[in-house]
Amino acid sequence: MSKAGRTRTGLQAALRLETPPGGPITPRTLAQMDGGGTTRQHWRILFVTGMGFFTDAYDLFIIGIVASLITSEWHARGYQISLLTSLALLTSAFGAVVFGKIADRFGRSKVYGYEMLLLAAGAIASAFAPGIWWLIGIRGLLGFGIGGDYPVSATIMSEHACRKNRGRMVALVFSMQAAGLIVGPLIAIVALATGLSHDYAWRIMLALGAVPALAVFRLRRRLSETPRFQLAQQEEPANGQSGRSGPAAPPGQVAGLRGVLADRRLLRWLIGASLAWLLFDFVYYGNTISSRSVVKLALPHASLIGSTALTLAIFAVAALPGYVLAALTIDRIGRRLMQTLGFAVMAAAFAGLWLIPGATHRLAPFLVLYGVSYFFAEFGPNTTTFVYPAEIFPIRVRATCHGIAAAAGKIGAFVGTYALTSLLPAAGLARTSGLVAAVAVLGLLVTVTMLPEPKGVSLEDLNDARLRPA
Repeated sequence: MSKAGRTRTGLQAALRLETPPGGPITPRTLAQMDGGGTTRQHWRILFVTGMGFFTDAYDLFIIGIVASLITSEWHARGYQISLLTSLALLTSAFGAVVFGKIADRFGRSKVYGYEMLLLAAGAIASAFAPGIWWLIGIRGLLGFGIGGDYPVSATIMSEHACRKNRGRMVALVFSMQAAGLIVGPLIAIVALATGLSHDYAWRIMLALGAVPALAVFRLRRRLSETPRFQLAQQEEPANGQSGRSGPAAPPGQVAGLRGVLADRRLLRWLIGASLAWLLFDFVYYGNTISSRSVVKLALPHASLIGSTALTLAIFAVAALPGYVLAALTIDRIGRRLMQTLGFAVMAAAFAGLWLIPGATHRLAPFLVLYGVSYFFAEFGPNTTTFVYPAEIFPIRVRATCHGIAAAAGKIGAFVGTYALTSLLPAAGLARTSGLVAAVAVLGLLVTVTMLPEPKGVSLEDLNDARLRPA
């Protein structure tokens, strides 16, 4: 076999879902991976990591429709519905931090897959909830699993991907949300159209969230450790710290979260990535989970099936193309410009709903402005806030820092969802849109002042540049 053939075989072995054969990973191995192209094994890893986000999106966004069904059935109060639709977002913040820390300490493959068991358990238990407080509590368990998916999936894909296509591959993992956004309303429409009682309909909707979670669990448990983390583990004994679980840092490099907090540049990037994600999720989750209520305010006479179908149409026509275009262009446009543009157009769209007379009550202007906000959410910060922390932090704290940024996002999502579900009935859609526009402007300012541009640079070169004195 030629030298080139042996290299390809070795790289493919390193990317297999099964544990690869023995033999050390070297910096040259990583350089060859980085300089190569996207292989069939990359696409297999993309499927395994991305299916979690299909499940996450389905579980998070179906609850808005479920809340509409149980409000009258259980005579739920407004604050209970707000908690039901938002608590999973708060607990997902804890899940992101915990799973991210474990993945950096013991390895990505050690923990991967167990978050899917939490999702499946939460989905099944939700279907049998006997009352509103039981359902709220179970949603909290499910949220913990959702949060755990963020840092580990992003880190695994980033550390496997080649340099020139890294942004696209990580973005495609996240873009599997689009399928969950579309499948959720479809299932709701089918369940409602069949004439099932509302009690059976919402229970079936929630239980179906367990199916993709259980289907992907075994595949995730077979996923091998990333070559980059393997190399970091191999370097550990040479640094005189073989007694520790997890990789140690060579002299002069960042060795844990304390090192990040002591480095002005890394700290600025961590704050920037976290703030941008928090501000975006305040806008995005509040509007997406409340989307049926938003549509109902614009079209007060629409039936439940009709408003759900219109929500589905907005997702399919506006959100899905945004995800696809973001993945196709992120490695050319860059993360910083895409995120800045997304925040700017979102701010303009929501300002239009606030300031243009009749925009929230006439179908055509409402659909245009609301649809534009969704397109530039996906072709913008919904994608880039996920990609950024998977690239800009050193390997020894990459999943931890991604987990912190994701946790900040989920706190923003919790506050946004709770606030908007409470504000919409009282303040109306126009005034609420004004608040959302202001938050989007803050996200734009954070992006241009606090975040770098990592496109086209290898993860190893990013680390070296980052570790020079600021």
